[in-house]
Amino acid sequence: MRTTSPAASPSTTALQAVARYGYVPSMLIGLNGAGIAVAAAGAPKYWLVAILAVAIATGFLVERIIPYDPEWNHDRADGTRDRIHVAVNETLILASVAAIPLLAAIVPAHQLWPHSWPFVAQVLTAILVADFGITVVHLASHKVGVLWRFHAVHHSVTRFYGLNGLMKHPLHQTVEMTAGVAPLILVGLPVDVASALALAVAIQLLLQHSNAEYRIGPAKYVLALNEGHRFHHLKWAGIGDVNFGLFTLVWDHLMRTFSYDPARRFDSTQLGMAAKPDYPNGYLRQMIYPFTRRGGCASEATTTPNGATQTSTPDPVSKNRC
Repeated sequence: MRTTSPAASPSTTALQAVARYGYVPSMLIGLNGAGIAVAAAGAPKYWLVAILAVAIATGFLVERIIPYDPEWNHDRADGTRDRIHVAVNETLILASVAAIPLLAAIVPAHQLWPHSWPFVAQVLTAILVADFGITVVHLASHKVGVLWRFHAVHHSVTRFYGLNGLMKHPLHQTVEMTAGVAPLILVGLPVDVASALALAVAIQLLLQHSNAEYRIGPAKYVLALNEGHRFHHLKWAGIGDVNFGLFTLVWDHLMRTFSYDPARRFDSTQLGMAAKPDYPNGYLRQMIYPFTRRGGCASEATTTPNGATQTSTPDPVSKNRC
């Protein structure tokens, strides 16, 4: 139950206003812009890691200044696990970026990439192409049993905060990133553009899962940020099979999987997976669980909660997302 907070001081109110309206621009434009400048200059990649560290720290700070749900800021014996997810998955992303020159050397059509374009335009092009590939695999992961086994790790969360975005089974992340980046590599994606793209993905995931009640106005219908992505984490299959985009919601509008209700509020009782309320919580068990018999789909049916809002046309509601 929410309690009434004491009246905030003028300085606190001003800080909250800055966070509410300035957080997203500072991340999407400020830190991504810094990453693009670093990548364009060919600077050492550890500068990108430093920018990511600033993004994570900023996210944690803003989540405490303007929390959507203050309870989601409290560790539930999942903080260490989530940090392991971040370390493992970011290491894999950096390793894949480092492998691009080798891959480019064996790609016959590598000169198709628009090298003459301004660097910012190249990065934005890479983001749009990757967004399509990742969105398609994300949608498939809610339809195809073998993919859902691994994607379910991400949907086991019952509190919604920044690090959730990087809480993924590494095999599923590899499939998603391959779908997003492989077409780019085939046409000669430069490693510096890939580095800026990797940072943009990480920042986007932090924003998309943020426990911050920030404001982005009408952009919430186009950008895949937390207001829309909370609907994706509703625990009922069908109801939660919406808003699959990573960077944008354009493909969701086209696929009729977009869902949004400005009046809806979320809490932990609505998140997770109705089919698997006891999904393993520890990191190692989450790595192993998809390979077990119990890690597959449930078979019994379930119903949606009364009053649930959906504007898309999802599959019939059941515990079986396969």
